Formats: sequence, structure tokens, C-alpha cells
Amino acid sequence: MKKELLAASALVTTMVGASIAEAATASWSGHVRNGAKGTDTDGTADGTFAVSQQSNLSFSASETTDSGIKISTGFLVVNENSAAGNPSGLTLTFTDGSKLDLFEAGNSYATHLASVPGATGEQSISGVTTITAPTGLTFANASSKIGFEWHSAADTMGVDGLKMGISASVGDDGDGNGSSSTVETAYSVGVSYVTTAGDTTVTIGGGFVEADDSNQDTVNDKASSMAIAATAATVNLTVGIGYASGSEVQSETSASQSSEIDGAEVMTAGAKYVSGDITFAVGYADGEAKDTQTFGQAGAGVDSYESTSASVSYVVTSGVSAIIGYTDVSRADEGTSKTAYSGSSWYVGALVSF
Repeated sequence: MKKELLAASALVTTMVGASIAEAATASWSGHVRNGAKGTDTDGTADGTFAVSQQSNLSFSASETTDSGIKISTGFLVVNENSAAGNPSGLTLTFTDGSKLDLFEAGNSYATHLASVPGATGEQSISGVTTITAPTGLTFANASSKIGFEWHSAADTMGVDGLKMGISASVGDDGDGNGSSSTVETAYSVGVSYVTTAGDTTVTIGGGFVEADDSNQDTVNDKASSMAIAATAATVNLTVGIGYASGSEVQSETSASQSSEIDGAEVMTAGAKYVSGDITFAVGYADGEAKDTQTFGQAGAGVDSYESTSASVSYVVTSGVSAIIGYTDVSRADEGTSKTAYSGSSWYVGALVSF
């Protein structure tokens, strides 16, 4: 019996040791947002305020082969206020510094856009899906989950500060007609360039995306858009501006809220100033688009969106920041102001990151 126990112990030790040796290196991170949010629309409804709590928890794992190729993946356990997790696909990082994302890879133009500064915090005024004016530069960022994105190494083609990417994805063509719309095929190209002048770092990035629509009735592609953004950053101050235009098809559960969107344009601008532990930030967005809720027809009436936001954040201690934010939003549907979805919002809270 003693020999049998020793043999069993040796077997367990061997199996555990082998499993540990074969396990990829894993890490985790996340954050928790706790605060209060208030809204006051331009309509007849009274202003409201309520607790605002969100959380995020993600895991990542990676390992490097004998040939030097790094294989990495990950997943979300909690995504803000939703408990739904989401695997992040697979990434291969090659010895020359280039990368290849597989599955849910996204579009290259969005990856290479320069990041325009904006206010932080959870302040917002909710809208409705029939108001289709774009609120951000990547409004037409449509792709299928089955796809890839290739990222070049830094200083590609021998140009200092230049990076580029190419992506593509495929979906299905089973929608036929009606109010449903999905991506059949999509491709995108993105380019970014970083240079310095004295103590200022300038970043320019953008590209385009084209995505075919699987619906036979629609006039527009699922997405057709170009976007570009630029930022200039010194030690304390970062300023930026961006512009995007194009068309798209939005598909909702309700046919009356599905839209063909033409002539969409949006401009964003912002600035961020850091003074010790305090960060001041402002952001602005102005968008408009022609839309129709009937597939097969070109957009007619103009929807519009305009927002101005500001925030102040203070680093209380490592990983903990206090935030005060404010935003003012104006929306119009078919040229008519929508006071129920326009107004102001404030937020006071804390961000704890780990």
C-alpha cells in the first residue's frame, strides 16, 4: 500500500508539474467607478440624479514560442455595468515587431486614429436611435467577428514614426431584405505618423473603411467612411482635432428605428492640461447626417448632434482619482430640436484602477 501511495503521489506531482510548465503567463487588471450622476433635459421633465457605478475586469494570457513568436489572448469578465464577458481574439507578435490580430480584429482605420483629448466622467444625456447624427469619429466602424488585422512594426518602410495596418473580415449574406442588416465583407486601411518638433510631439492618423451590406434593399453600404485626427502634445498640454465623413446602415430590432444614413459628418476637438496631480480636460463634438427609416431610400431630413464637455480629475493616491465632470448636449431630429434628449449632465465620483 505504501508503494502504491508513493506511486500515486509521484503521478500527481508529475501531472501538476507538467500542467504548470505548459501554462501561459497570465495577468489581470480592471477598474471600478463609483459616483453620482445628474441630468437636466431641456424638456418638461424634472432634473434627476442617481448613483452611477460601473466595473471592469479583464484577464490576459501570453507565451512566446521557441522561434520568438508571442501568442496572446484575453477576455473580459465584467465590462462596465454589464456582466457579459467577451474574449479578445488571438494576437501573434512576430520578431520584427509586427502583429497579427485574429478573430474580432476590428478595423485598421480606427486603430490608427490619433486620440483626440476629451472630458472624463460618466456625465451624459441619452438619445434615441432615430437621431442618427454621428457623435464620434468611428461612427461607421463596422466589421464581422471573423477577420484579421495586420499591424506593421514601428518605422515601417524605413520612415521614422510611420506605422500602418490592413484589416479584413467576412460575414454572411443570409439577410436578404427587410429591416435587418449585417456585414458581408469589410476591409480597412489605417496609417499613423509621429514626429517631434522641439518639446512637442505631433501625431497624425486615420484611414478608411468599406463594408458591404448583406441586405438587398439598402442603397448604402453597411459602412463607408474616412477619418483623420491630429494631436500635438507637450509636457503638460495636449490638443487635438478630428474629422470623419461617410455613410452607413444602422440595423435595429425595430424596423422603424433602422436607418439608411447619408452625408454623415462629424468634427471633434479637445484639450488636456496636466498640473501636478490635477488634470483639466475639455471636449467638443459636432455631427450631422441625412437619414431615412425606410431601407432602399436615400436619406432626406437632417439630424444633428452637438456636445461640449469639461472635467477636472485629481490623483488622490496611486490608482485612485477623484473626478468632476459636466456636459451640455443638443440634438435635433429631421431639423426639429429634441428637448427631451438635449440638456446638461454632471458627474462627481472616483475611479479606482488595479
